[in-house]
Amino acid sequence: MLRNFAPGGRYYNKTMPDMIQALRDDYGDLYRLPGLFGRLDMVASFRPDDYQKVLRTEGQWPVRRGLDSLEYYRKKVRPDVFKGMGLVTEQGEEWQHFRSIVNPAMLQPKTVQLYVDKLDEVAQDFMKIIPSLRDSKNEMPADFNEWINRWALEMMGVLALDTRLGVLEDDQSAEAKEMITLTREFFELTYQLDFLPSVWKYYKTPTFNRLITVLDGITDIIKAKVDAAVVRLEKNPSKSSDTMSVLEKLLKVNKDVAVIMAFDMLQAGVDTTSTGTVGILHALATNPEKQNKLCEEIRAILPDKNSPLTPDNMRNLPYLRACIKEGIRLQSPTLGNVRTTGKDLVLQGYRIPKDTDIMMPAMNLYKDERHFGRAQEFLPERWLKDSESESEQVPSAKSAHPFLFLPFGFGPRTCIGRRLAMMEMEIFLARVTRQFEYRWHHGPLKIRTSIINVPASELRFEITDLVD
Repeated sequence: MLRNFAPGGRYYNKTMPDMIQALRDDYGDLYRLPGLFGRLDMVASFRPDDYQKVLRTEGQWPVRRGLDSLEYYRKKVRPDVFKGMGLVTEQGEEWQHFRSIVNPAMLQPKTVQLYVDKLDEVAQDFMKIIPSLRDSKNEMPADFNEWINRWALEMMGVLALDTRLGVLEDDQSAEAKEMITLTREFFELTYQLDFLPSVWKYYKTPTFNRLITVLDGITDIIKAKVDAAVVRLEKNPSKSSDTMSVLEKLLKVNKDVAVIMAFDMLQAGVDTTSTGTVGILHALATNPEKQNKLCEEIRAILPDKNSPLTPDNMRNLPYLRACIKEGIRLQSPTLGNVRTTGKDLVLQGYRIPKDTDIMMPAMNLYKDERHFGRAQEFLPERWLKDSESESEQVPSAKSAHPFLFLPFGFGPRTCIGRRLAMMEMEIFLARVTRQFEYRWHHGPLKIRTSIINVPASELRFEITDLVD
């Protein structure tokens, strides 16, 4: 095991999806990864029937283990802030209690719709920046991914903290620059500590100590932003519960809940949204006919480039939502889901004890012809109603296993921010497709693995203005 992961070994320096696939090639559709350096053993399955069995038998309080380093920080370093609460690191009754508190604030459609104007304002600000980034060939700079990441961070500031963080501005504040740096470091450091071999559980390494410093920095910024929001909202409170923001509703519970949920949102909602958006943008850029079809749908609700996006005119955008699903299928931000068995199970003839972590690397199956017809092609039509997909002679996504494509998870532990994430991507893609024509001329989009899959290619999209 160690030899194969060492320099020169079969699994050395592979991306996580490639490593997982290489292990599958060697050991089959079900294998056990020994838990080294204090980690638990994990079983990987490549059969959706297994996913269904695991997810259907999780029990009342599904267990989805988080990052051990983050759990250590919250419970051992800063219990004064987190108080045993949160969605990312908690399990059992503690998780259920916190989820029941925040569900009404995060999942009500009326609350989500309140953000259309604010998020559209951020997206339009970003559209104004794009022309200034172009070179003489109308291509974006090598670090365009950083700009998309900043857009996602700015959006999350609006959603989680009711404020603009200012990370899209040229003359950024010191705080904005620090937020960008800390967020980026968090993902890199936790990947090194929780995914790669590390002895931090036995000896506090420099990488671990740096993570503690980074987390303290993020915590301090969030606490300051929530304190500022309390003062601001006391001066100008919402007139009714129907117009309250997510933060206002959480503050009605108490400030601790508001701080912890803001932390969870910033941690879980920035890189996932930005990476998902990049994958969809790349798919549309390499399929001009699909991009044109999407543009026609967007023109119907935005006759002018500066026409406003509203909850009403965004209701009927089936092709946009199909493009998002298909883009995520081809360039998934995450490897898949990991859940813990809620009871003793038998998978593929093997006995799997209760409390075993099961890795479901669905990303490795999304491009498999056995699950999706014409799997390598970008075909948003597969997600439309049967009549529409049949008219295009496209295999329907309904033929895939119902427990295969679950980008936001399943059941009680489904991603609490899924509606907000979808709205962020819809608004961005609607704006960029209505204002620009974008192309890609640089071969396959390469990825590297952090906690999530992030672009490794320089994102030199060619972006030109639409005439009208």
